[in-house]
Amino acid sequence: MEALKDKLESSFLVFENEINGAADSPMHARRREAFQRFIKMGFPTKRHEEWKYTNLKPILKHDYRVFVNDEQTVDFSAIKRYFLNDVDTYKLVFIDGYYSSWLSETTHSDFDICTFSNMLTKYKDVGEKYFNKALPEDEALASVNTAFAKEGAFIRVKRGKTVDKPVEVIFITTDHGVETMTQPRNLVVVEENAEVTILERHQSLSSQEVLTNTATEIFALKDSRVNYYKIQNDAPNASLIDSTSVRQYSKSNVTLGTYSFGGKFTRNNLNFFLEGEHTESHLDGITVIDGKQTVDHHTLVDHKVPNCYSDEMYKGIYDENSHGVFNGKVMVHPHAQKTNAFQQNNNILLTDKSSIDTKPQLEIYADDVQCSHGCTIGQLDEDALFYLKTRGIPEKEAKALLLYAFANDGLRNVKIPVLRKKLNRLIAKKLNVNLDFEL
Repeated sequence: MEALKDKLESSFLVFENEINGAADSPMHARRREAFQRFIKMGFPTKRHEEWKYTNLKPILKHDYRVFVNDEQTVDFSAIKRYFLNDVDTYKLVFIDGYYSSWLSETTHSDFDICTFSNMLTKYKDVGEKYFNKALPEDEALASVNTAFAKEGAFIRVKRGKTVDKPVEVIFITTDHGVETMTQPRNLVVVEENAEVTILERHQSLSSQEVLTNTATEIFALKDSRVNYYKIQNDAPNASLIDSTSVRQYSKSNVTLGTYSFGGKFTRNNLNFFLEGEHTESHLDGITVIDGKQTVDHHTLVDHKVPNCYSDEMYKGIYDENSHGVFNGKVMVHPHAQKTNAFQQNNNILLTDKSSIDTKPQLEIYADDVQCSHGCTIGQLDEDALFYLKTRGIPEKEAKALLLYAFANDGLRNVKIPVLRKKLNRLIAKKLNVNLDFEL
């Protein structure tokens, strides 16, 4: 870990030298402040309360290349399966941290769907207003991302506009024969009474160890509507640390779904800050993993003002030696009266060697609220399994059907039919069965 920290420190000096005059800009001042915070904090260890169930040492011990300078091209045929091919979408595609214009479809009509680097040069006012204004300062990996923030997606939907089709944001890492670290940065600003639907995915094509340390800031202004979906189904040698923070203002409605199936290691830091009254927040997650995979979900829903609603549901299925973590906190501040906040985490362990550490939390400092939380950890219902078998369903298919029905609630807020079908297929594939229907 110290070796990687030293490499990041020297790489940041190189990064500053390469951006020339921009090193004196307000934007870079925030980068520099973030990096100094990281140097002071260091990488988190199991001694940190928020990382007590997850050991980063095996992930950070590799000799990652921090900058990929040899750009590679990728044929669409090689990555076609990662797109929603049955529906028209805007596309932002990045190869090894570089924007791929020929694989992308952008626009600047009633909304800006373009790159983070484009925002840095053409929309500096937006960057100065929103960049690094949502992420918590105490998250070390998010601070690293802020320090090196250079490229990713920039999506701004102007007041009263609805993006006419979904936006796909896809990050591809190719094989350079070395272990690679990438740091995508996304900024989403949805103005008053505007609406957008976004799908994000990270995919490694490399045979080497890959670490993606990504950060996303979402600002949902008054009366806006945001649907944001993350598909996490990466290669067995790929690790992902995803820090996403959402700031919601009055009467906004945000749904964020996280669907984790593949990858060696996945850590999701998801924060919702409810800044205005009558906001509505939906957090959904489905985790289906096996082998020695680890998926760690850390969520925070911070109710700062009265009359807000949040609903969180995470479902997990763990097979073989897999390990899951769910640490969800709902905070209700003293003035946040009339809050409705609900949180549920349900898990199924399929073997004696699979495990889940779950810690749902409510911190309530107001007295006129409706809040509940809960978690379950169990195995398949043997009576239900027996019932299905007596109806002529083979045991393998019966187990998969029960597991599929268990996980299906996590798809309740997916508003793109094609995406819902794709997620159904991924769940069925992970359960090693063919299910040609959905509940």
